[in-house]
Amino acid sequence: MFVKDKQFYKTFAALTAMIAVQNLLAFGVNMADNMMLGRYSETSIAAASLVNQIQYLLQMVSVNGIGTGALAIVAQYWGKGEAEPVRRVIALMVKFAAFVGVLFWAVTFFFPKEIVGLMTDKPAVIDEGAEYLRLMCFTYIAFPVQSALVMSLRGVKIANIGPFISAVSLLINIALNWVFIYGNLGAPEMGIAGAAAATLIARALELIITLVYVRFFDKKLRIRLLSFFKPDMYYFKDFTKAALPVIGSAASWGIGTIMQTVILGHLTETVIAANSITVVFHQVLGVYALGANWTCGVMIGNIVGAGRTELVRPYTRTLQLLCVLNGLLSSLVFFTLRDFVLGFYILTPETENLARAFITVQCVTIIGTAYLFPMESGIILGGGNTRYAFFVDTLFIWLWVLPASALSAFVFRFPHLVTFMLLKSDQFLKCIPNAITVNRYRWIRDLTRETPPE
Repeated sequence: MFVKDKQFYKTFAALTAMIAVQNLLAFGVNMADNMMLGRYSETSIAAASLVNQIQYLLQMVSVNGIGTGALAIVAQYWGKGEAEPVRRVIALMVKFAAFVGVLFWAVTFFFPKEIVGLMTDKPAVIDEGAEYLRLMCFTYIAFPVQSALVMSLRGVKIANIGPFISAVSLLINIALNWVFIYGNLGAPEMGIAGAAAATLIARALELIITLVYVRFFDKKLRIRLLSFFKPDMYYFKDFTKAALPVIGSAASWGIGTIMQTVILGHLTETVIAANSITVVFHQVLGVYALGANWTCGVMIGNIVGAGRTELVRPYTRTLQLLCVLNGLLSSLVFFTLRDFVLGFYILTPETENLARAFITVQCVTIIGTAYLFPMESGIILGGGNTRYAFFVDTLFIWLWVLPASALSAFVFRFPHLVTFMLLKSDQFLKCIPNAITVNRYRWIRDLTRETPPE
């Protein structure tokens, strides 16, 4: 029924912990902006939160889309013990990520006010958000390449470089935030623009360190940087066939999440600020539960690629149990630390009470989140079915979550907490089809080729 090999549990715990630490430190860059601006003004924190939804969409498309699509192929080839196809798929992934980054930069650079204005109708928030976005848009070029590259390296269990890079970036960002936001060490007081400048420098440093590591220190893959600029049509079809459904799923989810922010953004600044705190709280404290997502994909992908299909059932059962336990543990951590985290902010009583209520809802929904994502974007995707997540995510978010929450907010005028609960309701509802699908074992696909070209 379940895996008895101790090495399985050690691998799961170690890889998930490593990914969780990296995600925690990576989210910490945005959290540093959020918390330090939270001590500057509520308008600034609301504006930064809205702009960070663009960052979230970029992350969904580049990391969760392009990176995860590449990870599915990389994990299977690595399971077969073939390194050259892995190098070439990663090179293709970098090209796709760079294209997406330039596209995001172009749109946000030329239309900053219009983009922020789509998410809120508060003039003060729009002005602050546009000022923040004018510098933040340049991070959209470096971030997807760096993040997707680190993401794909997880497929060959290179996970130690991510935490180091994110730690350096976080420390640089906090230090520069202190200098630029508040005008310390003789620098001018830049407010929200200072937070953007600090993040831009930190993201550029992340990319530089990643490329230096890949070129000079990686002994497992030995990727040649020049391959990032060479066309590769042999694996292009394989990559697009596997990655495009994942990119579509990530884009659909990311746009849907932005639409949720739009709904809340057209209520009050109090709601926007409370939601921004809750989002960062969820991202930071939920890293271990969500880190299991990629761990499940790597572990399942490796055994499918190696042809060890007899291990799929015990691996799947065991991973499901571990993910549920992760969710329960994360829920307990959420509830225990909610007041401690809120103590870092200078908030009005109304905003603090609403943020506390929102976080309480997340204490419950994280249990479902910790199960559903590792199933659809971990086990099922790592096993080779890259289309399933697109259909499930699109169905629930566009046919249930957004219509129901919009009606709650603008037609029935329900309390803000009810609207927030509806926005998060799919985190439990999607567990039903995910549990049924993952336990039918019809998602196993071989994404590799037998003999790659010379």
